[in-house]
Amino acid sequence: MTEEPEGVGRTARRALGEAVAGDRPPGVRVVMDVRALQEPARAPRTAAYLDGLLSGFDAEPRTGESFAFLLASDENDPTTRFERLEVVGRRLLPPTRLLRQAALTVDPFVLRGASVGAAWRAERGGAAGAVYHAAGNAVPIASGLPTVVTLLDLAPWELPAAFQRGTASRFGQRLRARLLRDAAAVLVGTDAVARSARRLLHLRRDRIHVIPLAPRPAYAAAIDADPERREAARVAIERLGLRDRYLVYVGRHDVRQDAATLMATLASLGSAGRPAGLAAEADWPPRILVLDATPDDRAALARAASRHGAGDQLVYAPILPPDETAAIVAAARAVVLPVVSEASGLVAIDALAAGVPVIASAVGALPEIVGAAGILVEPRDRERLAAALATAWGDEPVRAGIATAAAWRAKGVAGRARTWVDVANEVREIYASVGLRREP
Repeated sequence: MTEEPEGVGRTARRALGEAVAGDRPPGVRVVMDVRALQEPARAPRTAAYLDGLLSGFDAEPRTGESFAFLLASDENDPTTRFERLEVVGRRLLPPTRLLRQAALTVDPFVLRGASVGAAWRAERGGAAGAVYHAAGNAVPIASGLPTVVTLLDLAPWELPAAFQRGTASRFGQRLRARLLRDAAAVLVGTDAVARSARRLLHLRRDRIHVIPLAPRPAYAAAIDADPERREAARVAIERLGLRDRYLVYVGRHDVRQDAATLMATLASLGSAGRPAGLAAEADWPPRILVLDATPDDRAALARAASRHGAGDQLVYAPILPPDETAAIVAAARAVVLPVVSEASGLVAIDALAAGVPVIASAVGALPEIVGAAGILVEPRDRERLAAALATAWGDEPVRAGIATAAAWRAKGVAGRARTWVDVANEVREIYASVGLRREP
């Protein structure tokens, strides 16, 4: 019998099959802003979350469950791929992103107007009630529906100097904090993020629910990839000018990332000389493959690397399909996550699902997610980050140990890996708890 790891709570155990079929909550009408799916490069966390959650709903549709989607009027509709969902309406919103920081103030009112009537006659369609589910920055004001918010980012309150510079941005973030306090339920991925959210936003304890997230299916499949897929990944890696030893950095460039420390660390390793005992076939200094970077991200990272003299140690991959990206990650020595704020941990979850250890800053959700399946260092600590990178690159016994821990985590508790269907079913429980129509 597999021992249950410390800290696994009720929702995680239920996800392993303890709930009986009759325990399933009834379906509700869900009003949801899905604009992040239309431009995933602008909001990758939110887009990944919405894609996973809707895929989970789509995999196991429920009787009475229906959706009303809110979309930007100037972009294509990506929700048509969820073919099993009952979509009762799609409302088109003006492109408020063009307002930049002012969108934080305008969006709550725009979303309120769009959601009014979206749940009308939901019960006639078989729904047991209705909720508004917000993921990302935008939360409606006084929509008339119980609001469920998934909180994927605490940076606006952890790094106020960066996110609350002007009058509009300060007002917008304060309004958003107030709306979060008024929400019927706030969903987070880890206990650590729950504690931080309570401290920073003064949320009520009984309204915070920890629902661990899941990896993208391509990453969960990568750990057991067939020989043909592994060979394709090897060819792609060689085409990028790499050999069989490289690290991976997911190439966002914003204030949440600690790119400056990473570049300075790479430069210090490059000037330190080849370590004694490093395998003769191993390159030195370590090289990092940058994945999922937009052209703007790549340009910003290249400038940062150039300032520190680490430009030759970065290799940039084009945007690739998820299956190819996952296979490339699965063959890496480690995924590197130097950050100063991280509330979702989705990149780490994907890496561990592929059996790859993670070198990460010990902030936010990451210590809880990574645990022994990687190396945690304090943010902005160049010396310790350099030691961690060198260890993952050249210390075979240590690297094998953390890789084994990553592979164990990939298999999940009791040999069953967590999926987005599990996440979706636990979110449905929250919908039912706050959205069921109560008889007078």
